[in-house]
Amino acid sequence: MAELRVLAALRIEGYAVGGAVALSGMGRDKALRAPGRHRGFDGDIAVAVAGVSGGLDPSLRPGDIVVATELRSTEDETVRTIPAAALVAADLEAAGWRVRTGPIVSSPTFVRAEQRAALGATGALAVDMESAWFAEALGSVPLSVVRAIADTTTANIVTGGPRALASLMGIRPTLERWARATGPRRVLLAAPRSFCAGVERAIEIVERAIERYGAPVYVRRQIVHNAHVVADLEARGAIFVDELDEVPDHATVVLAAHGVSPEVRSQAAARDGLLVIDATCPLVAKVHHEARRFAAQGRRIVLVGHAAHEEVVGTMGEVPGGIHLVEGTDDVERLSFPADEPVAYLTQTTLATDETAEVVAALRARFPAIVGPSADDICYATQNRQDAVRALAHDCDLLLVVGSANSSNAARLVEVARREGCRAELIEDASGLRLGWLFGAQTIGLSAGASTPDVLVHEVVEALGTLGPVGVEERRTTQETVHFALPQQVR
Repeated sequence: MAELRVLAALRIEGYAVGGAVALSGMGRDKALRAPGRHRGFDGDIAVAVAGVSGGLDPSLRPGDIVVATELRSTEDETVRTIPAAALVAADLEAAGWRVRTGPIVSSPTFVRAEQRAALGATGALAVDMESAWFAEALGSVPLSVVRAIADTTTANIVTGGPRALASLMGIRPTLERWARATGPRRVLLAAPRSFCAGVERAIEIVERAIERYGAPVYVRRQIVHNAHVVADLEARGAIFVDELDEVPDHATVVLAAHGVSPEVRSQAAARDGLLVIDATCPLVAKVHHEARRFAAQGRRIVLVGHAAHEEVVGTMGEVPGGIHLVEGTDDVERLSFPADEPVAYLTQTTLATDETAEVVAALRARFPAIVGPSADDICYATQNRQDAVRALAHDCDLLLVVGSANSSNAARLVEVARREGCRAELIEDASGLRLGWLFGAQTIGLSAGASTPDVLVHEVVEALGTLGPVGVEERRTTQETVHFALPQQVR
């Protein structure tokens, strides 16, 4: 954790930011001398440059905040990148400010409106008179540059200046959080993590269908629960729909990995010329088979799972009205049939193993003769990822799970870590990182749900690296070798 130092050119900017602010005066020469003129600009510090600036991008308005991703000057070609800009910007956005990230250029003289078009054409968002030279004087000190737009090509500083100062009044808490989050840390990568064999199979089915049958290929529901995977397949020619009535006749449609009920299959079979490719995970299909087998034996079936999850909806559709859903031990107590009635249980494949064991134990206590599947329904990948999280949770100050909010197995990884006593958060990708989570987090664990591309995990590592040096260690608990064959239509 570093101690924050704030630099500003003018006293009015310092008043707006609040707290301790070192003032330099305007211009190149004063900016270069500023760190040496003020005490405390050495040791374990992080420096934030704050103040007003002129807008170069026509879309910027007075009061908008620009967080610099890099600093340039009009005097030479030197460029200094500001690695943590995205994290600082995300924190400001979370506080409600209008924020842009991009290059800021510094000029030794005031840049008039007619000169700004040329600077804007270089990709710079804003212009000031100090930031690049502050950076030159500070050397390798961790740096953040936050500027509020005071004037643009269409708005002058008389009306825009007060709006810019008002925006500066809200930035200090973010700067404090950034400084506290800055410093070296260790990252422990859980392994296995990310894609499982069922997810790889489902994605490949859609990719091959597009290649073989041409775009568009329709997919009922999300092929897997990850926004990045869905967006990538959409860019390749997939169209995701909620129901089959949105699919035109004679089209190609893929049924998602979570499985569907027989009713949906019947609807698809009744459609004119519809080519249906089933991407149901084989482990989900196994649960469907077990449901049919237990129903044929005349047993009442209890399904442990989460209501409204697509996998649960599909499984319950195998025996309409004959499957009773329980989510926890309290639901077990509310089951109304007698203890000596023939009962069987099944489980959703993406549940937390320890929590599911409690529910199954409650079922066995309530129905001593209950039977279950020949092997656990919770899939190997879910089990392996949870075991990997447990193995490193006690060595972490914080554990991050990369996955979409609607991913059951990713959410369960967060729950597993928390039950082990570790702080844990679910993030969609690196943009979901929050500076406040990182206070005191010297060792961070990192995993990902079975539907999350591993590239997103490495982007999180890179984002953490913008705050200081990162040492990365992988902790592997098992090696996965499972592979599922593709459907005949795309082999």
